[in-house]
Amino acid sequence: MSWILLILLIVGVTSGTLLGSLYSRRYGKPDLLIGLYVAFILTAQMLATKISLFTVGPWHFTAPAGVLVFSVTFLLLDIVNERFGRKATQSMITIAFVSQVAMAFFLWLGTQFHAAPEWAARGELWDSLFSLVPQITVASWIAFFISENIDAYIYAWFRRMTAGRHLWMRNVFSTLPALVVDSCIFVSVAFWGVVPFSMMILVIKGQIVLKWLVGLINVPFMYLNYAILRHKSDLSKHVVWHGDAPE
Repeated sequence: MSWILLILLIVGVTSGTLLGSLYSRRYGKPDLLIGLYVAFILTAQMLATKISLFTVGPWHFTAPAGVLVFSVTFLLLDIVNERFGRKATQSMITIAFVSQVAMAFFLWLGTQFHAAPEWAARGELWDSLFSLVPQITVASWIAFFISENIDAYIYAWFRRMTAGRHLWMRNVFSTLPALVVDSCIFVSVAFWGVVPFSMMILVIKGQIVLKWLVGLINVPFMYLNYAILRHKSDLSKHVVWHGDAPE
């Protein structure tokens, strides 16, 4: 994957957050942002069954295929935290967690059914692919609750400490440490006994670098979402942006 394609993929996924902010500006609710958040997390978990090689210029990184999609969830988390506060953010995390439990259960259930005779070969491939999802999902639950709550807490703390100023600071310094924690926990649990330890170290390093890249690219998108949510000209009938005052 070339670095141009990599950036286009990141920008394409990240720009979807703008639709969520436009919805929130119009209706005063985080529904679409939450929907995108859950969709990205579930998609990333299924993509994580494939370990991919990412090429950025002369550098090569090994990471799960879902790393780029999952990294954007931290941007969505920060947008909701910024606009609707920490309580709404915690509710968002809970909704995503329950969705992950449901997905893991039904995918596991699907692997228990025998494939039709004419589908036997494909059925075995399907089972071998999605039988990893429950283990990946459990790893994601552990990493998810720890890293996403770290991000939410640090973001809210920075907002209080800076009196609502320096948006880029709370976006970057809440996301980057959370991404490191998430990568270390997720890879260790998801691929323990599946891939060699040396490969796990490579995957952790690759995840951290790629997630940081996405995190930095997310900064201008955070400002774009901020600008959208601050716009009040046509929203007199709706609950809109209340500024950056601490809760």
